[in-house]
Amino acid sequence: MAELTTKTIRNICLLGHGGSGKTSVSEAMLFCAGQTERLGTIADGNTVLDYDAEEKKRKYSVSLATAPVVWKDIKINIIDTPGFLDFEGEVAEAVRVADAAIIVVDGKAGVEVGTELAWEYVERAALPRAFFINKFDDSEADFVKTFEQLRDKFGRNVCPTFVPVRSDGETRFVNLIYMKAYTFDKNGSRTEHDVSDAEKAQVEQYLEPLHEAVAMTSDELMEKYFNGDEITLDEMVEALHEGIIEGSIVPVFSGASAKLWGIKGLMDTVADSFPRHTAKKTEKTADGEKEIQPDGDTSIFIFKTYVDQFGKLSLFKVMNGTLKRDMTLKNARSGASEKMAHIYTLKGSKQVEVDSLCCGDIGVITKVASAATGDTLYSGAPVSYTPPAFPHPYMRRGVFASSKGEEDKISTAMQKLLDEDPTIRFESNAETKQMLLSGMGDIHIDLILSKLKSRYGIALQQAEPKIAYRETIRKSVQAEGKHKKQSGGSGQYGHVKITFSPGEGEGLTFTQSVVGGSVPKGYYPAVEKGLLEAMQEGVLAGYPMVALAADLFDGSYHPVDSNEISFKLAARLAYREGLPKASPALLEPVGSLKVSVPESMVGDVMGDLNKRRGRVLGMNPDENRRGYTLVEAEAPDAEMMDYTVALRAMTQGRGKFDFNFVRYEEVPAAEAQKIIDEAKKN
Repeated sequence: MAELTTKTIRNICLLGHGGSGKTSVSEAMLFCAGQTERLGTIADGNTVLDYDAEEKKRKYSVSLATAPVVWKDIKINIIDTPGFLDFEGEVAEAVRVADAAIIVVDGKAGVEVGTELAWEYVERAALPRAFFINKFDDSEADFVKTFEQLRDKFGRNVCPTFVPVRSDGETRFVNLIYMKAYTFDKNGSRTEHDVSDAEKAQVEQYLEPLHEAVAMTSDELMEKYFNGDEITLDEMVEALHEGIIEGSIVPVFSGASAKLWGIKGLMDTVADSFPRHTAKKTEKTADGEKEIQPDGDTSIFIFKTYVDQFGKLSLFKVMNGTLKRDMTLKNARSGASEKMAHIYTLKGSKQVEVDSLCCGDIGVITKVASAATGDTLYSGAPVSYTPPAFPHPYMRRGVFASSKGEEDKISTAMQKLLDEDPTIRFESNAETKQMLLSGMGDIHIDLILSKLKSRYGIALQQAEPKIAYRETIRKSVQAEGKHKKQSGGSGQYGHVKITFSPGEGEGLTFTQSVVGGSVPKGYYPAVEKGLLEAMQEGVLAGYPMVALAADLFDGSYHPVDSNEISFKLAARLAYREGLPKASPALLEPVGSLKVSVPESMVGDVMGDLNKRRGRVLGMNPDENRRGYTLVEAEAPDAEMMDYTVALRAMTQGRGKFDFNFVRYEEVPAAEAQKIIDEAKKN
């Protein structure tokens, strides 16, 4: 093929609902372009892009994967993404570097939640896009229904271009632009036919929305459309090309990836009409935007990290200039310099070494120690590209090792998984003495644990996350503590009288009002230290005590036997004697909750929040999601453990939420007693 330049590169990401056939479309494109000798299938576990052991086992994608194909002297970098909501982070990475998107839709199921969410991703990224309605080898696939759903949901710029027609048990496809019909052989090759009268009758209903969408791309065509004048073939082709790049037209293609129907036509459009990297003129950076200069200084953006037994693979896009072997680039985040000793392109798991990659191309580098997902490496003037906006993982599980002595191994292995997936959180909570693993959902958590087992031989068991409760008091009491010990030689003697009351600060507010020197000043720090140690364990359920004020007002000492340890122990005795009488209360963490849900589902969400002891503070239209309502509330952390799964079930996956700790509040008496009883039992 001709030499690759920025003009001859297209970067497309495939999005859509799980099971719509994204990986199968990718596989079909690879086969039609001669990149593979046989058409792999998900069921057989032999596709190019679902190469990971977990993907083969589960029969669905869990990570983005890339593969280049050359079609009509155009290099198309395919970025295949998972469809399950638990792997939203992978989609964020793909969308960040794609220049256009193809949303794959199951022709039988129609518009699904994943279709709607894919549209949201590309809308936020302002990517040109197209729909590919798949699986027309299934007799129940319905183009009429699915197209109407797309147009109703996403607007009148959704434009039919390649539609199926059925007659006498045969499926053909009509290109509405050229008004030609096509059949396909087993290799995906097309045979062109004139459109019959019967086929014309079937596609007649799509000509009006096609002409309407085309007319919307310019004032001249709009005037022609309203005057009833014919839009010529050349005008239609040019309008489609410009409309896709500008985003004013969203073409709809159809086919069957399993039988290669419609794949070559789709690739023709990608090669001829999808935008190159420079079409958007600028790239988003930390301090604004930077003009894209194919001949300028080199800068690359790392959008995905893989970790295997040989080390780290950093998948990147050349954002500016040309990347050449043996170049040295600087990491904008760490300041480290990295030599590009080897540069590769990546087709699934297969690395192909190259000498250089031009602006807009996608490649991979190995063993770059300082590199992490979201990093920019550059030469010349400093630049830092905006990283993907990753969702926060709110699904939290306690984990523990199946066998002892694996703590160090767990930390090392988890760090590798964290490098690979920014939507994982892992911490060892010192307060609850529990390891906590957070992910995007139960499937994500299961995948993480499975990878730990298969890759690193570490078996972790799950447990309910422990809540970091607190204790406090609600009234003032006076208490006395006397520590006296005599066992030959010098003894121990400390005696304190303390007023305990609710404090204003979070910790201990310690004061002294001793008169007459009944407790020497030198022992005040020991009393305070004794109280601080005692506060680590409350009197109700053993949780830390907070917001405590203690005033040392009296006591006594022995000139020989008194010492710091004696007064420290005396303070602890006063604490244990007084606080049970000070109306102790249990406190729980409460967070601010913002839930974005379709307007029709607000009632279900409100009812569920009431069951979770939530307080709804207000509702407003969600400015970022048309047709959605933002419900603002506060809810206890203890009631939010399964909210990721529950909200998905209530909203069929459409709902999103953010939850952030705000403060501690008193636990209702009935709930508090259950917690106290459980703590005592354990």
